[in-house]
Order: sequence, then C-alpha cells, then structure tokens
Amino acid sequence: MASLLRQCEFRFYEELCDFLAPERRKRSFVHAFDGTPTVKDRIESLGVPHTEVDLILVDGAPVGFAHRLHGGERVAVYPMFERFELGDACRLRPKPLREPRFVLDVHLGRLAAYLRLLGFDTLYRNDYDDDELLAISRAQRRTLLSRDKGLLKRSALTHGAFLHATDPRRQLREVCDRFQLDARIAPFTRCARCNGRVELLHDDAADRLREQTGCRHDSMSQCSACNQVYWPGSHLDRLRQRLAEVGVTP
Repeated sequence: MASLLRQCEFRFYEELCDFLAPERRKRSFVHAFDGTPTVKDRIESLGVPHTEVDLILVDGAPVGFAHRLHGGERVAVYPMFERFELGDACRLRPKPLREPRFVLDVHLGRLAAYLRLLGFDTLYRNDYDDDELLAISRAQRRTLLSRDKGLLKRSALTHGAFLHATDPRRQLREVCDRFQLDARIAPFTRCARCNGRVELLHDDAADRLREQTGCRHDSMSQCSACNQVYWPGSHLDRLRQRLAEVGVTP
C-alpha cells in the first residue's frame, strides 16, 4: 500500500527566494512529502542550502534543523538578519568565526586574489575537489565560499556561503557585506599569488631588490612565502579604481 502524502505550507524570505523555482518566490506554497522528514531535509529538497538559513519558524515557533514535520504545519524560513537582533536560541547558523578566514571553490580564483589583496587569509587552488574543500573548512575553521549549491548542502559543512553574484568584484562586495569585512580591510598585506604575508622591505634588502629589478620606488614589499615583489604603480591605481566601482576601498 502506498504511503500517504503529507503537506506543509512553506514561505521563504528575501534572498532565499533566489534558490526557488520562480513560481514559489515571495509567496506561500504547499509542499508534499512522505513520512516525517526533518525540516532541514525538506528545505534542501526545495533547493536552499542549509548554510543560507538562519531562522526557521514552524507555526510561529523557532525550531532547529532536526525538527520533524508531520503535515499541516506552516513553515517560514529566513536568511541572516542584518537589522534585527535574535536570541541565540533562535539562530541556526554557528557563531561567526573569530577571524574571517576563507577557502574558495575552484571557480573563484579572481575573488581569491581580491580577498588576499584586501588582507584576508584565503586558500584557493584550481584543483581542490569537494572532499578537500570540506576537510579544509572543518579542520582549519574556514568559511567555504562557493556557487555550488550541492556542495553547500553537504551535512559535514558548518561554515559556508553561497555567492549570488557572478562578477568577481560584485562577489567581493557580497562577501564584505555578509561578513562585515570593511572595517577589517588591511590592503596589500597578503600576496595575491600565494596568500603569504607581504612585508615592507627596508635598507639593504630594499636596495638589493632595486638593483635586481631596476625599480626606483622608495616603497618596496616582498611576500615572505613565495618572494613575489610588490611596489606602488599604475596597476595599484587601476585596482583601487575597479574595486571602488563596487564600493570597496582598499
């Protein structure tokens, strides 16, 4: 005998609607299911990764991801609140990491360079597989940034964020807004190539590099990991201009 389908009424708010089919956005809709699944299971079956959800109300009461649905409930699902204070008991996302550190999916190389140039500890390689990304995120307590909804639905992931934008500069603005990074920007303190620390050179070390490179700038810096050399120039002016167009001021 076939199992009896149950139904709930769902309503998703704000940017969570971007994950839904167009006919389900900004409105309540009925969702049918078998058995008594967790509310997390049903939310992700509708296309919304758990990393994007910060509050779930079932019949007006806050619940956790493990809450089971039995049919007949009204479920409201909210993203991170930027303007409202919620009690700790309501929040579903883990507390923000003390220091913003990131690991990026393989398609986000330009974003990785921008984050590093702003001084943020950012791991990236174009050959990471999904299991490596998850392992790095958990072991090193790094937030995983991705546009892969399937990856962000992995139950092992605790700190992750979906990027809605496709342009790297707009992705940077999105990350800065979501993690409130503007006050933490320390421009040109990390190497865009390898993520190492960039240090200002003085005296003899700077003189030797000037001789090797033919550069005559007073200010010279070098990555402590890969030895890449940096100095002020028109390329930095162009970078500042490009980032300023999306409201980021290095």
